[in-house]
Amino acid sequence: MTSRTDEALGYEQARDELIEVVRRLEAGGTTLEESLALWERGEELAKVCRRWLDGARARLDAALAGAEAGEEAEESGNGSNTE
Repeated sequence: MTSRTDEALGYEQARDELIEVVRRLEAGGTTLEESLALWERGEELAKVCRRWLDGARARLDAALAGAEAGEEAEESGNGSNTE
């Protein structure tokens, strides 16, 4: 479950914390309980990052679609002015 604090995290903040979680897990030396807590936190942070990336992809797709529609309108407008 994602907390309200996680929802307020920016992409870079969540990514940086996720990197730190992975670093700590890879370094070892933690108890099983600590490792499980780190893993769960990593999963939460990965979800935050995924939401940011999905939102960015949607905005990019919308911008590209708008640019293509603008180009098509411009091309059809230019064709009618060349008579």
